[in-house]
Amino acid sequence: MNRSTLLAVVILMFASAWAFAADNTLTDQEKKDGWLLLFDGQTMKGWMSPKEKPLPDKHVQDGSLNPHPCDYMLTSEKAWENYKLSLDFKISPKCNSGIFVRTFPLMPRPGKDVGFNGIEIAIDDTKTADFHDTGAIYDLVKPTKNAMKPAGEWNHIVITSDRNLLVVEVNGEQVSRMNFDEWPEKNKRSDGSAHKFDVAYKTHPRHGHIGLQDHGSDCWYKNIKLLPLK
Repeated sequence: MNRSTLLAVVILMFASAWAFAADNTLTDQEKKDGWLLLFDGQTMKGWMSPKEKPLPDKHVQDGSLNPHPCDYMLTSEKAWENYKLSLDFKISPKCNSGIFVRTFPLMPRPGKDVGFNGIEIAIDDTKTADFHDTGAIYDLVKPTKNAMKPAGEWNHIVITSDRNLLVVEVNGEQVSRMNFDEWPEKNKRSDGSAHKFDVAYKTHPRHGHIGLQDHGSDCWYKNIKLLPLK
């Protein structure tokens, strides 16, 4: 390897180190773009139970958040409106979990769990692409495909919650999209078929808390970052 080639390799190595942050940190470019870090990798700072109570540090495991076991979900202390949420997740075999957005208010209605107050992005150990599979907007919109890697491997998900739109990308592929303006009736999808929620999503709050669901299985979340949208 000649001197100029070696120099080019060294420059590329430094550029790569600059571009990619360690887990649960922001790159210089992310900071410049306005991204916020919602999990510091070491503590429960910024997270609580849906009953707005502190959570023990046992949920922090090897630089990730494991919501199992907890009171339904780990909940962001702050409610957000119009943002892009980016994070990595890994599931255990036969896992059933999910990421909640637009959860508001946190007080559940009589006879309902707090999940009825939000929108869930499904995360499940399956290979199909139906209403309850990874990338689905749970029971509302099927993913176009199941883009998740096998249990035990890390995946990347980006959820854009922007006014009337909710868009989900799994491992770089857009898999589901929902226009809330097209959902005016309770228990009915935009195509008229039935779903389980007695909610007219056209009038559902377009802001709310983020939640990492515990549905009885170990799962892990890290690099939880949020970009507020204008």
